[in-house]
Amino acid sequence: MRKQSLHYGWIIVITGFFVLFSCLGLARYAYTMLLPAMQEGLGLSYDRMGFIGTANFVGYLLAVILSPHLIRRLRPRALVGAGLFIIAVAMGGIAASQGFASIVVLYTLAGMGGGFANIPMMALVTYWFHSEKRGRAAGLVIAGNGAAIIFAGFVVPRLTALFGLEGWRYGWSLLALITLCITGFAAALLRNDPAEKGLEPLGHPPRVSPSELIPHDRRQNARMMLRLGILYLIFGATFMVFGTFIVATMVREFGFSQEKAGLYWSWVGFFSVFSGVGFGALSDRIGRKRGLALVFIVQTVAYVMAGLKLGGIVLAVSVVLYGLAVFAIPAIMAAAVGDYLGLARAASAFATVTLFFAFGQTIGPATAGIIARITGTFTTAYLIAAALTATGAVLALTLPSTNKT
Repeated sequence: MRKQSLHYGWIIVITGFFVLFSCLGLARYAYTMLLPAMQEGLGLSYDRMGFIGTANFVGYLLAVILSPHLIRRLRPRALVGAGLFIIAVAMGGIAASQGFASIVVLYTLAGMGGGFANIPMMALVTYWFHSEKRGRAAGLVIAGNGAAIIFAGFVVPRLTALFGLEGWRYGWSLLALITLCITGFAAALLRNDPAEKGLEPLGHPPRVSPSELIPHDRRQNARMMLRLGILYLIFGATFMVFGTFIVATMVREFGFSQEKAGLYWSWVGFFSVFSGVGFGALSDRIGRKRGLALVFIVQTVAYVMAGLKLGGIVLAVSVVLYGLAVFAIPAIMAAAVGDYLGLARAASAFATVTLFFAFGQTIGPATAGIIARITGTFTTAYLIAAALTATGAVLALTLPSTNKT
């Protein structure tokens, strides 16, 4: 076999970084920065703000349901490209929208595109990397989310300053153009598996696969997917409560300017770049269950700090902790599915546990928006999120050990 100076798996990782930059980073997390201007320009209430976010998650949930069939039919490369194209069209439509109903429909489509791009992209990481490098590779791909948050934190406030109440429209238009460019980039460089390039997965194949240490029959596999799914549900139900509403909290409840809130949100992006990479690589060393538990503990502290409203400095620490942990769970989960359930089941199993995640993130922001409308604050929602992530830390430690723990 011909030796290469750079294994094509790293090209997959670099391409995946930009896929995640677009399909989740721009399509979902930039919404947090655009939200205050959209609320003011369209006269949206707190609960409508939450329902727009939930529409995206409903679309993502539909994509998760359809993805296993479409991955088999279209293969990952084609499905990623189709998902990104759907997102670009939806973003362009949102930029021209005049009311709540049309934005809900279009943001639902953007959510579907996000699922169609994200799920096969993370499955490709499993195909291209052996277990010893899988967590690190998944973390590098997911770092694209953080880069997009940094981008949105700096660019969106400047568009608002330049164009006033219409700045959010220019924001969505710019995001649509970027996503369209990334669509072509991904279509050109992604490959469905190492065999297409005459290669083996990157890394040393273990003498004994982690999944071989765990009994596998249909019932045991179902139980394992349920346990992983519950953890992913907890993550989904909590992380986007903070992610959707923290900028609005800073502006409405702490009196921050849009620029200062954008700077704080860009901190989330900066620290989140290291989130998946750091915790993913750590989980390669200490095991998936300990890695998951540690991330949930960090998130719990962040949500408690935000919920107690102890002042701007404590809120800043909360934002930093959130950024350090925000994308670690998906990175570890992508690796854990391959470790616990085996390579042959990785794509379908990841789609299955992502159903739980999608359901969690569907109900989380909508519920938080309703609570905020009733109470006039998001503090109660942040404290409920903290209780759930603390439970997740305990549940993670009950997962079975592999040869890495």
